[in-house]
Amino acid sequence: MMQSLLALKKYFGYDAFRPLQQEIIDDALANRDVFALLPTGGGKSLCFQLPALLRDGVTIVVSPLIALMKDQVDALRTSGIAATFLNSTLAGNEARERLRGLDRNQFRLLYVAPERLMMENFLERALNWNIAQIAIDEAHCISEWGHDFRPEYRELKKLRTHFPDVPIMALTATATERVRDDIIKQLKLRDPCCYFASFNRPNLTYRVVAKSSAYQQVLEFIRARPNESGIVYCASRKSTDALAEKLTKDGIKALPYHAGMEPRERTRNQEAFLRDDARVITATIAFGMGINKPNVRFVIHHDLPKNIEGYYQETGRAGRDGLPSECVLLFSVGDVVKQRRFIEEKSESEQRIAHEQLRTMIAYAETRHCRRATLLQYFGESWPPSVEAGVLPALASGYAADTAATTAPTMERREISCNGCDNCLEPRETFDGTIAAQKFLSCVHRVQAKQGFGFGLNHIVEVLIGGTNDAIKKRGHDQLSTFGIGADLKREQWQKIGRELLRLGLVEAAPGKFATLNVTEAGMMALRRRTPITLTKPIEAPAKKVRIPRAGEIECDEELFERLRGLRRKIADERDVPAYIIFSDATLREMARACPQSKSEFAQIAGVGQQKLKEFAEPFLAEIGEHLRSGSAMASSSRTF
Repeated sequence: MMQSLLALKKYFGYDAFRPLQQEIIDDALANRDVFALLPTGGGKSLCFQLPALLRDGVTIVVSPLIALMKDQVDALRTSGIAATFLNSTLAGNEARERLRGLDRNQFRLLYVAPERLMMENFLERALNWNIAQIAIDEAHCISEWGHDFRPEYRELKKLRTHFPDVPIMALTATATERVRDDIIKQLKLRDPCCYFASFNRPNLTYRVVAKSSAYQQVLEFIRARPNESGIVYCASRKSTDALAEKLTKDGIKALPYHAGMEPRERTRNQEAFLRDDARVITATIAFGMGINKPNVRFVIHHDLPKNIEGYYQETGRAGRDGLPSECVLLFSVGDVVKQRRFIEEKSESEQRIAHEQLRTMIAYAETRHCRRATLLQYFGESWPPSVEAGVLPALASGYAADTAATTAPTMERREISCNGCDNCLEPRETFDGTIAAQKFLSCVHRVQAKQGFGFGLNHIVEVLIGGTNDAIKKRGHDQLSTFGIGADLKREQWQKIGRELLRLGLVEAAPGKFATLNVTEAGMMALRRRTPITLTKPIEAPAKKVRIPRAGEIECDEELFERLRGLRRKIADERDVPAYIIFSDATLREMARACPQSKSEFAQIAGVGQQKLKEFAEPFLAEIGEHLRSGSAMASSSRTF
C-alpha cells in the first residue's frame, strides 16, 4: 500500500486515493481479473495507470475514441510516464518507430483502438511483448445492452484465447446489472474482483424543462451564468453547428463538435474548450467520452437522449471537480416522435432494445418523483439507503426487455427530498386522476377481452378519443363501451396518462416495438375498488406574455421547419409566386411536427390537397427524410472513431 501511495504522490500529486481505487489497484497488482464500475470523475484511469508504474511490462489500454488517445498520452508524458498510442492518425514511419519501442520494452502504457488491437498481425507481434495487463476502458461498449454498443468491441472476447495468462481489467462509468453481467461474460473474466461505486453525484442538480423556444431557453440559461463553462448536447450535426453560430453571434464564445467535422477542426475545437478559450461546446454524443475537463458547470440536453445510460454519462461530465453544477434537459413530445423515427431505421433486434430504452428515458423525463432517486434506482441503487425498497415506482432497468415493466405499489409514501432536483425543490402539481385512470384501464381491459390479446398505447388512445381509423373499425373497437369516452381530452393528454399508469404499475407493456398493454393485478384491483389515483400535471413551458394565438405556436421541430421554409422559398422563386402560395406556415409546422415519410402520410397534413400532393410531395418528403437521416447518422457516428 505504501508503494502505491508513494507512486500516487510522485506521478499524480495526490496524497490519498478515491473510494475503491486502492482495492482495485491491489487486485491488479496481484494479477487478478477486475471489473470496476466507477462514476464519471471517479478516477477510473488511475486504476490501471498506477499499477503499470509498479511492475515490469506494458499495460495495453483499449480505448474506443482515437481523438482522445493523444490527450491521455500527453497527460501521462507530462507526468513523466512512458506512454504511447497507435492509431490511424500516425504516419507509417512514426507508427513503426513506436512498435520498435514496444519491442524494446520502452513503454509502460500503450493506448490502442479495439479494431487495431484485434488485427491478426498486431496480435502476433504483441505476443513478443511483456504484457502485464490489458485494461478495457468504456467496457460497456462490448454489450449490445449497453448505451453505446460498438461491434468492433465484440472482437475483444478473443483476447483471453490469445493472452490466456494476462489479467484483464474492464472499466465503465455506466452499466445496469444486465450490462455488467454481459461484460464479464463477453470478456471471459475469470472469477473477477468486482467493484461498484455509488452512482450518486451529490453536487449535480437535475432539472427537466418543457421545451418551448429552445434556442431562447438555452441562451437565457447561459447568459445567467456568465463565467461558467458548459456543454450543450444536440441530436444532429446541423443543429450543433447552427446553435454554436447563434450563440457566438449573441456574444457567447461557442464552438461545435461532431463526427462530420474535419478531424483537425474537431480537435482544435475540443482543445479550445478544454483550455477555456471557448466557454461552451455544442456537441453530438460523439463528444465527451474520456473528457477530463473538471470545471464544466452545466450540461444542457437540447434534445431528448436515447437512453438513461447515455444521459447519465453525459450529465456526469458536469462537476467532475465536485463543485455544484447543473444538468438541464429540454423535453418535448416532438423529440419523442423523432427518436422513434430513428429507431425504425434499425434492425428488428436493435429496435426491441432501443424502444425499451426510449420508454425508460421518457418515464424519467415525465416522473414527478425525485430524479436522483429515480436515476439511482435504474442502476440498482437505492437512495437514500434508509428508504424502504419499493417506495418509488422504479424505472425499468436493462432487464426491462425481459420483465416488460415494473409493478410498483400504487400506495405512495412520503419521499425524502434530495434538495438537488426540480421535483424535490419545486414539487410538480398533482390532480385527482381517478376517473381518467378508470377510463384508460377499462379500455385496455375491454380491448384485450374482445380480441384475446393486447394493443399498443396509441391504439388505446384512439379508442378512447373516438378515432375512426381502419384498425379500430376492422376489429369492431368502435362498438366497445369505452369507445369515445375520453373525447374530452386530447390525444397527447391520454398518452401522458397512459405512460404514468405504466410507471405506477397499474398497466404493463410487453417488450418490443409495439409494446402491447395489459392491466396488471394491481390495476384490476384499482379498477374494481375504484381506488383513488393521483396523477401529475405535465411539465409546463415557461410563462409567456399573453398574445393572439397564431400558427407559429404549433409545437414542432424548429430546425426542420426552417429547412422546409427554405425549400418552399426555392420552389416559390422558381414559380415566381409568393411563398404562401405553395404552403402556409401552419402547414409547414404540421409537417415539421408529424414528419411524414410517405405520400399517404403527407396527404394527411392539413393544407395538402391532391394537386399539391402530386406536385410537392416528392421534394418535401425528400427534405424531411434527409433531416431525419442526418440525426440518425449522428447517432451511429461515434462508432467510426
